[in-house]
Amino acid sequence: MMVLVVGGSGSGKSSYAEKTAVSLAQVCMKKYYLATMQVFDDEGREKVERHRNLRNGKGFFTIEQPTRISGALEKMAVGDRTVLLECISNLMANEMFSEEKAMTEMQVTENVIRDIKMLKAQTNHLVAVSNNVFEDGITYDETTAKYIQAMGKMNQKLAALADRVVEVVAGIPVIMK
Repeated sequence: MMVLVVGGSGSGKSSYAEKTAVSLAQVCMKKYYLATMQVFDDEGREKVERHRNLRNGKGFFTIEQPTRISGALEKMAVGDRTVLLECISNLMANEMFSEEKAMTEMQVTENVIRDIKMLKAQTNHLVAVSNNVFEDGITYDETTAKYIQAMGKMNQKLAALADRVVEVVAGIPVIMK
């Protein structure tokens, strides 16, 4: 089963996604947390620490995978597994703005979707977290606008792949699909 959890910043989507992953995982099933955030400053370190504290004692094995998330599969044990992927917007930014090689938004979206399909096919449950990036009403520079457009396409493709889509608003999960 694949569950897509979307929401704005601070909406409670991470907490909801974590609870969902824990409830989907059976007693003997391995639980993996795929962390995509690259930490650049104190604010990022604080966010990572807050998320670690949320997961503490819940049996997640953390894999830092800021790009090419299908690469995390080789770091997982064989067998039944539930994966919590947090978060798609960080992953997209890491892939789009990588210094390794420039790719178009379409190429990045296709690559990420391919990797997510691979994760979905090789895990029992995949819970993916993504941000709602269209709600601030601000006009951005061309590069940021391309990122936002790519995220919109990504969220649409993820919603089509997912068995369940949940938007978390002010800590309240709203089932969309």
